Parts: sequence; structure tokens; C-alpha cells
Amino acid sequence: MNDDCLKLTTYFGERDRTEDGLLADELMNIYGGHRLAASIMLRGAEGFGRLHHLHTDRQLTSSEDLPVVSIAVDERARIESMLELLLQVKRRGLITLERARLLSGEIGQVQLPEELGEATKLTIYIGRQQRVYRTPAFVAICDLLYRHGIAGASVLLGVDGTRSGRRFRAKFFGRNADVPMMVIAVGAGDKIAAVLPELGGLLHEPLMTLERVRVCKRDGELLAEPHELPGTDEHGMAMWQKLMIYTSHSASQHGRPLHLEIVHRLQRETEAAGATVLRGIWGFHGDHAPHGDRVFQVRRHVPVCTVVIDRPDRIAHSFQIIDEITSEHGLVTSEMVPAAQAMSESETRGGLRLARHQF
Repeated sequence: MNDDCLKLTTYFGERDRTEDGLLADELMNIYGGHRLAASIMLRGAEGFGRLHHLHTDRQLTSSEDLPVVSIAVDERARIESMLELLLQVKRRGLITLERARLLSGEIGQVQLPEELGEATKLTIYIGRQQRVYRTPAFVAICDLLYRHGIAGASVLLGVDGTRSGRRFRAKFFGRNADVPMMVIAVGAGDKIAAVLPELGGLLHEPLMTLERVRVCKRDGELLAEPHELPGTDEHGMAMWQKLMIYTSHSASQHGRPLHLEIVHRLQRETEAAGATVLRGIWGFHGDHAPHGDRVFQVRRHVPVCTVVIDRPDRIAHSFQIIDEITSEHGLVTSEMVPAAQAMSESETRGGLRLARHQF
């Protein structure tokens, strides 16, 4: 297990361009050129940024510039070596850096550090057509996690990505067998640790990351408030905070899907720096068995993940709204983000030097 690992996440619009073409292509070229352990490009379904302009795939007029999220993970030195190049091409949107622990190769019994004991976020990077015997790998992974009592898992399908420096991009014609996918699972640290060896045995060349989270809500029950974090660490480095809300597309409040209610309420009633909705293809949370879309189904039954990032002093207000909306359904987690930089044409806020804070 590599303790000195970073996860780099960028949030931007799919039409954002550089001098040489689309920003999404430029980022993937950078990740591939630096031969990162893994990266994935995800197309969002709804969201807004610092200017609070809503983008959605539900209306033609608003769907021309949907939110896009790219995630790249590797050893700290490799991630930091490409930051200057990344900042030269990316001039709008949000960039975050988060600490993670990287597992790859043969995975045996893992002793998690104390800080991961409360709750752990496990992310597994696989290919779309990867199989466990004759079962799709993402289905086999979710079934295993569900049997082990993990709180929830969501499968997200990428449209582009890299693995060990090789690029795999979705095409209109082709099997797209190697297009990347990621499975995000959240659970108690001891349960995540117990399932890791079996997960490693299921997969060929497994690649996973572990991160610290706090589970705040599960199926309407308030388990804990988000951590109360200061705005800066003891050295004056700014800190940010992230809420992730895992729901089902079919879960609703007042006739509107929960994820839409969350985004629209945050947009109207807060100064949140941004929110992004990612629609999954398979998953579960709580006692609900793994599921996805099926033939002859009237309502969509896929998992949805909503990401909210802001400064700690504003997260409490956002959580109040999310707490109200998730009064019956959903899994809500909180995480510290040690570095973030928000950029627009007129200004840049924050930075990419990592803060440190014990909590």
C-alpha cells in the first residue's frame, strides 16, 4: 500500500477549450504522457459552478456545456510533476488535490491506519468489459461489497481515461471494452479492510484507493454532523470540504428527484462554490440490493452521486439543506479537501499547496 499518493480532480465544462482543442482531450494527453496509474473522465448530468449557471442534460438549451469531471491518481511525485503543465491549459473551473492510499498488484491482508477506522471510501478502477468469470466485474464487485455489509457503492462509467499510460476512449462504433469505470464504495474501516483481499482475488491487476470519510446520514438517519474544520491550517494554508450524496434516480421529494432538488436548492439558497451530479449505471446503498436500469422499467433506477465542494464555513449551511432533502433516502458523507483552486477568466482563488490538519 502506497501511503504517499494523491488524487487530482478537475471540474469544468465539456466545451471548455485550449489553444489546441478541447480541454478534456488536453488533460487526457497530459495524464497519458505522464503514465499515471489511472485516470478517468466522467460526463456529468447536472451542475453549477462558482457563477451559479445551471447546466443540465434535461434541456437542449442547457445541455450544450454539461459538467465534466476528470480524476487522476498516482504517487505524489508524479501528480505534482504535471501540475504546472495542467495549469497552463486549464484556466477555468475547479481543481482539487486529496490524499489517498493506493493499492495495486497482489492484495493480501491490509492493516488500515487509525484515521481510516471511522469510515473509509474505497475506489476501484476497472475496464467496462472486465469480467469475473462470466459476470461483469462491476456487478461482481457490488455483490461482494453488499454481502460484506458495506454502506453503499456506485458504479460510474467513464468516456475517456488512461491506465498505465495507455489511453482508452469511448467510440461510437466498437466494443469499448477497455473504457474505464470506477466503483466508489463507502463503509466502516474494518469492513472495508476485511473485503480487500477478496476483491484483490477477483480482479486481474487490481487498482484501488482508500480515503478517509465521515458517514453523516444513511437512509434518513442522522449519524454525525460534518467535521467542523477551520478555514486554514496552522500554517495558513486554506482548506476546503466536500459533501457527497449517494441516492437513486428514482428517489424523490415533492415529485422531483432528490439530486435535482439538492442542486436547485443549493443554487438558489447558498453561495456554494459548485455542485456536480454524476449518474451511475449500477450500485446500492443501505439494505437495498444492487440495481441498475432494466428493460421495461418505467422509472430509472440507477445510482446518482452529487458532489458539493466549498469552504468549511459554508458547508454547514449546505448540509442543513441536504439533511432536509435526504430525510428518508440516501447516503451522505463528508471529507476534508486539503487543496483546491477555483479559476475564472477574471480571478483565481485558493491554491494547490496541501494543508495539514489533525481531526
